[in-house]
Amino acid sequence: MTKFRPCIDLHDGKVKQIIGSSLVDSEDDAEADSLIENHVAEQPAAWFSRKYAEDELTGGHVIKLGAGNDEAARAALEAYHGGLQIGGGIHADNAEEWLNAGASHVIVTSWLFDETGKFLEDRLRLLVDRVGKHRVVLDLSCKRTASGWHVAMNRWQTLTELELSPTTLDRLAGYCDEFLIHAADVEGLCQGIDEELVALLGQWRRLPLTYAGGVSDMSDVYRVAELSGGAIDVTVGSALDLFGGSGVTYDQLLQFNSASG
Repeated sequence: MTKFRPCIDLHDGKVKQIIGSSLVDSEDDAEADSLIENHVAEQPAAWFSRKYAEDELTGGHVIKLGAGNDEAARAALEAYHGGLQIGGGIHADNAEEWLNAGASHVIVTSWLFDETGKFLEDRLRLLVDRVGKHRVVLDLSCKRTASGWHVAMNRWQTLTELELSPTTLDRLAGYCDEFLIHAADVEGLCQGIDEELVALLGQWRRLPLTYAGGVSDMSDVYRVAELSGGAIDVTVGSALDLFGGSGVTYDQLLQFNSASG
């Protein structure tokens, strides 16, 4: 059955909710000029981790959006050792370090592609050889294209050659424990989920899969469950009261999980 999974998105060392399409992969002032922040939390990352641990929420993730987030990420993992996944800048050479820091899994995307967006399957094999498929989550966050959806890398700014489809999920299932998929086109907008994407993903049931993007209120949470036949979990960001939102309360999501059994 569909469950709510918590998240902690880090930017410049702070817990933030950001409109995904406003992120740019740049070291100059372009990011500051384009970035749209829905919320910047007063509480540190570890505060959220402790809350998730107290409420026995599992399968959540910490995502580092760019540089300057390692200290906050480590604090979050330490506060809920073994209870959160970690993503953002993960590759074969640092994956074990983050697992040792307390992550249950490492989440990887951009490192699996070259600068043109070509998928490098040998890199994925190397990662699995180092840490085991049971510790790997593949982030196949995507953008809509003329032919469907394509995986996006570099903080969702660059489309890759990898089409998101049941065939692709079948191909990659042997390399990971589960999938995480943000619908980047609707991420942070609180204007509703990508129903077509959720329905497509709901047809594929070999591994756990978490959807993120666009949830505006509890009707969207229930819609994910309906469209996927309970096969897909969901995370909620900008609409959540914990992150300054007004569409969904944290208590509602706890009750949703309790009712889901």
